[in-house]
This record gives sequence, structure tokens and C-alpha cells, in this order.
Amino acid sequence: MNHKIKVLMVDDEERFRETTEKILRKKGFDTIMAATGEEALEKIGDTPDVVVLDVKMPGMDGHQVLQEIKSKNPDMPVIMLTGHGRKPSAVAALEQGAFDYLTKPCDINVLAAKIHEAYHYSDIDRPDEEKLVRDIMVPIMEYTTIKEEESVGEAFRKLRESFSLAACTSRLMETGHRSILVFDQEGNMKGILSIRNLLEGIMPAYLSAPRPSMADGIQYSPMFWAGAFNREVRELARKKVSGIMSPAPPVIRADANLMEAAYTMVTQNYRRMAVIQKETVVGVIREQDLFFEMEKVLRSKGRQKAVL
Repeated sequence: MNHKIKVLMVDDEERFRETTEKILRKKGFDTIMAATGEEALEKIGDTPDVVVLDVKMPGMDGHQVLQEIKSKNPDMPVIMLTGHGRKPSAVAALEQGAFDYLTKPCDINVLAAKIHEAYHYSDIDRPDEEKLVRDIMVPIMEYTTIKEEESVGEAFRKLRESFSLAACTSRLMETGHRSILVFDQEGNMKGILSIRNLLEGIMPAYLSAPRPSMADGIQYSPMFWAGAFNREVRELARKKVSGIMSPAPPVIRADANLMEAAYTMVTQNYRRMAVIQKETVVGVIREQDLFFEMEKVLRSKGRQKAVL
């Protein structure tokens, strides 16, 4: 992004603030942190573009802080964070002028998308303008990749990291990719490695070999399965990624329309596609990325009606 969106994050939980700051900075945001409502009002002077504000805090709660922010800067977009079972509080925040709210624990990708949406809310006068694939894809630098000659053990580590954060709390979660793009040494996309590939990789050959019908009962006994899982996982880890990966995912242009992406996924039964620009892979678009955009379109339409 050309302009780094400046986010003021207000939450009284120190670990949550530290974790969020690291992740948002990694995703390209400029961050300002505040531990209390009073501190947040002081840091409004740092001119954030978007405020993410916890509802429940000691001292001034989120509603009081929101009221103060709106009295001084009515156009400041504020995203409220509210706990489960606190929907009335969230609705009250919207009535006070909050842009939207998220329920904890929140997916960091959803939070990032919500911040972008709040920042660009001034574009609401162009409600029919549709985004392109490049606008909602996961950039390749944020997607997990691996070389085809690396070990499956290394693939396990990288895939696990896609589900984990450097620091983690129970109130912030990041959705993993569930797959890894595989490249050769020259940077050409060669395949994709998914959790399904890993499960298929630990299947011993004898399970698919022909057997007498009388052996059916033995196969499913506890003794038959004992020790197989651990043994096969360790054996799989020593193999090369190229030996178990699936073919490279289909590609779609970065400037393609989202309906084209949706049509291709539905008709070809794809869950993800690689995004290319001038024959270079620049990102990945997944079915969940289209889902989040569909949900945004509905909420945007609801706001337009409210304004009218």
C-alpha cells in the first residue's frame, strides 16, 4: 500500500496489544497503542486513520471513549471489539457512530480487512464499483511457500507456522493457509502441498493392496492400527516435498473480476487459485477471501440504505 494506514489500538490487556501490534505491523499498518480510554484520547492527537477500541476497559469504557472521539472528530472510523454475548452493547456502539464491531476472539485477517474497509469507507459514494482479484488476494509474501527439494518435515514446520503467531493469546487468532505453494530453484511454481497431501502421504501401501476377504476383520482391529500413525509420520518427514505434492493450482489474472474467480472456483471445484501478473505469481485467492468480500458487499449495502 502506498499510504500506511495508521491504526490506534485501544485495549487494556498488555499481551493482546503486543501481539496485535506485531501482526498489524507485519501486515503493513502503522500502529499506535493505548492501554486505557484516557490514553486513547491523548493519542488521538497522533492523527490515526482508524481506531480499534475495546468496549470493556477499566476507567473510561469503550462507549465513553467513542462518544468523546465522535464529539471531536465525527468522521473518525472506530471499530469496536466486544465479547461474546454482548450484542446489545455492540448495537449501542453502532448507534453512537461506530463504524462496525468485531466479537472476540477475532481472526486477524478479518480485523485487517475491517481496518481497510473502515479506511476506505469514504468511497461509499461509489457503491457499484467492484474490486478485482488483486484487491482481495493474499499477497505471495504473506503466503507460505517451500522449495520442491525441501523435506516434508520442513513443510510440516512451515504449515504449522501458518496457523501460529509469534505471540498468541486466546483473544486473537489467525487462520492458517492449510496449504503451501511449492516452487523450484528458479522461482517457478511447481505444485501445492496441502494437509490432504500429508494425510495421503502417511497411508501405508499395504492398506490399498488386494487382500483376502477374510482379512477385513483383522484390518480394523486395534492391534492392526497400533503404532502405524507415529511410524508413518516420521517416515514421511524424511521424504521430499516433490514426492507427495499435488499439481500446481490453477491460475487467474490479478486484474480479473471477482465473478470470474467465483465462477471458476464453482465450475472447476477449486478452493484456491494462484494469482499471476505478467506470468509471475503475485498471490493466492481462496474461497474464504471471496466469502469475506461477499459479506462486505451486504454490509455496505445496508449502510447505504441507512444513510438514505
